[in-house]
Amino acid sequence: MFPDGICRVTDSYYTKTVQFQDINYQLNQNEDKTTIFDGWCDFLNYFDSSVRFQLSFVNMSANKDNYARYITISPQGDDFDSIRLEYTQMLQNQLARGNNGLIKTKYLTFGVEADGLKAAKPRLERIETDILNNFKRLGVAAEPMNGTERLRLLHGMLHMDKQEPFRFSWDWLAPSGLSVKDFIAPSSFEFRTGRSFGVGRRIGCASFLQILAPELNDRMLADFLDMESSLIVSMHVQSVDQVKAIKTIKRKITDLQKMTIEEQKKAVRAGYDMDIIPSDLATYGTEAKKLLQDLQSRNERMFLLTFIVVNTAGSRQQLDNNVFQAASIAQKYNCQLTRLDFRQEEGLMSSLPLGLNQIEIQRGLTTSSVAIFIPFTTQELFQDGKEALYCGLNALSNNLIMVDRKRLKNPNGLILGTPGSGKSFAAKREIANVFLVTDDDIIICDPEAEYGPLVERLHGQVIKLSPTGKGYDGSPCYINPMDLNLDYSDDDNPLSLKSDFILSLCELIVGGKDGLAPVEKTIIDRCVRMVYRDYLSDPVPENMPILEDLYNELRRQEEKEAQYIATALEIYVSGSLNVFNHRTNINIANRIVSFDIKELGKQLKKIGMLIVQDAVWNRVTVNREAHKSTRYYIDEMHLLLREEQTAAYTVEIWKRFRKWGGIPTGITQNVKDLLSSREVENIFENSDFILMLNQASGDRQILAKQLNISPHQLSYVTHSGEGEGLLFYGNVILPFVDRFPRGELYDLLTTKPQEQTA
Repeated sequence: MFPDGICRVTDSYYTKTVQFQDINYQLNQNEDKTTIFDGWCDFLNYFDSSVRFQLSFVNMSANKDNYARYITISPQGDDFDSIRLEYTQMLQNQLARGNNGLIKTKYLTFGVEADGLKAAKPRLERIETDILNNFKRLGVAAEPMNGTERLRLLHGMLHMDKQEPFRFSWDWLAPSGLSVKDFIAPSSFEFRTGRSFGVGRRIGCASFLQILAPELNDRMLADFLDMESSLIVSMHVQSVDQVKAIKTIKRKITDLQKMTIEEQKKAVRAGYDMDIIPSDLATYGTEAKKLLQDLQSRNERMFLLTFIVVNTAGSRQQLDNNVFQAASIAQKYNCQLTRLDFRQEEGLMSSLPLGLNQIEIQRGLTTSSVAIFIPFTTQELFQDGKEALYCGLNALSNNLIMVDRKRLKNPNGLILGTPGSGKSFAAKREIANVFLVTDDDIIICDPEAEYGPLVERLHGQVIKLSPTGKGYDGSPCYINPMDLNLDYSDDDNPLSLKSDFILSLCELIVGGKDGLAPVEKTIIDRCVRMVYRDYLSDPVPENMPILEDLYNELRRQEEKEAQYIATALEIYVSGSLNVFNHRTNINIANRIVSFDIKELGKQLKKIGMLIVQDAVWNRVTVNREAHKSTRYYIDEMHLLLREEQTAAYTVEIWKRFRKWGGIPTGITQNVKDLLSSREVENIFENSDFILMLNQASGDRQILAKQLNISPHQLSYVTHSGEGEGLLFYGNVILPFVDRFPRGELYDLLTTKPQEQTA
């Protein structure tokens, strides 16, 4: 093995390996499946007869401690340790339910014959570049493996009995006098019985697949890889020279024709109809002509395939069970899995991703027949890292889904679903997770007073905005819409941006169908600048203006429009809706803040939501200076999208938040409101994270068109249960299930009235 990843397997045979990831194939609609299949056929046709290649699918037992490291939330010695412990136990239980105990990896190894390394290197590098480009066209992530990575893979495959760390450095070879083989060799090999082999303390069995079926199924390879046991599947593929293949088939057709003539002569001599010939001859003749036509006129080549399956286990009984299960899968597709008696060593060595086939049991297949063993099934989403959040279990593989939204190009998110499908529960679960594993600030706009218990348990601040101005405990609870943060904007004057917000506020209060007139906008802008003069010259809290200061300034103006605006504002300053005419008196700087606006009536709710959005902007700008992220959750988001001013403000958040370290999440049941205007549609286009729960039939059709969802994918959001649906994460679409166990945290998250009462 050389450091750049080239391996000299024999004196004149050199190979390289590329590791590739999965894409969604089984979940896709038929047109997309056909596109992937055709792309894979073109990929296979790239290999000419001078390049041998091997596809390796390795399912190896993972070290449980590795996974536990990613999901354990360490205690901090504070009031939240009981929640941390409960959340960690939930994740460990979910992990045990899946097969995350198996690490599934996929490799393509290719090799060429050459006189030496110098001659092999440029050829292998050119082939590698072409292979990576071909994978890219299919939308598959792939990367070449260097020498150390290839040795680590081989070491892992030969040390399945114990997760022994791989220790190796190229600098050690010369002083020690050892070869690379010494660093990957297991403690022992045993090939004694001829029916199985031993590697260390683990036993295994190598078998080959006899392809007997006249037609193959694209589920076959997927079923092998879905086995929940350690398994290595290898496909050695060798392209046959096209001219040679056509000549061979023509020769066979000639032989068959000769045999047919002999049979016809016999028939004439025996005195029966010469058209009656053995059925085998007729079948073979038709098949051979069809094959010749495929090779000559369709995009087909001829390949020789060797399909090897290596099962391993800790005990003989477990091994027999695994082999029996694999044989049953082969039988299901009219094929046969045959044990490689007395060739176990060659079988094991051929399964290593070195590109060397020592089992010359080959079956001739065309491009499309080889491509039917499609190497793509379902993507997994298990991101390691401190800030990866739990989203449920993959409904197809039962594996844990852990994602970090900050790794997306655009971390903005949506949670969509009918009432009772689990939207608020999913949002609260994420809020709790964010609180426990990140340092991000969390702000919630809560129109239904659902988030209070969770926020209070996390020692957050619940700000209850009501017409009376009283909080939960009866004490005054005010927020000042005139609050100005001097870091409000990076490129604009902070006062200009604040003026823009107050114009939107006045437009909600004063403006009719046509909004504010240009003269009115000018007057408001002039008054805003005058009102903030004292605060800008001496920015102390006592100098912060309130709505009454703006009202008084408007009254001082001579224009009749100013008097009209002031009169419209009067009810919010000295009238019955004066809740927003006070200085902020609550801790708006708490790490987790929930704005409860349930009791704001129709008149105040839109204004309240706009003021909450402004408070969020303020927090985001403060946090940006401290390089801290701000997560903003907007429940019942459709209420914001119905008014032009609040909708425009929301769209602005979706467009600009990312640059400022903000991560907004909209929670809504009314998908139609997200498409109410071309402007609002931007929210869809600027959201790379969508958690889609059960959908009403009208919404399903809209979403299928908007997000290009296949009918099969759509079935996961049709009459689905609570906590079941589809997750869109960048380009990945996964069906998920979240069964959250009962406990202290569940009681804080649930929104079911009967459970809350209990």
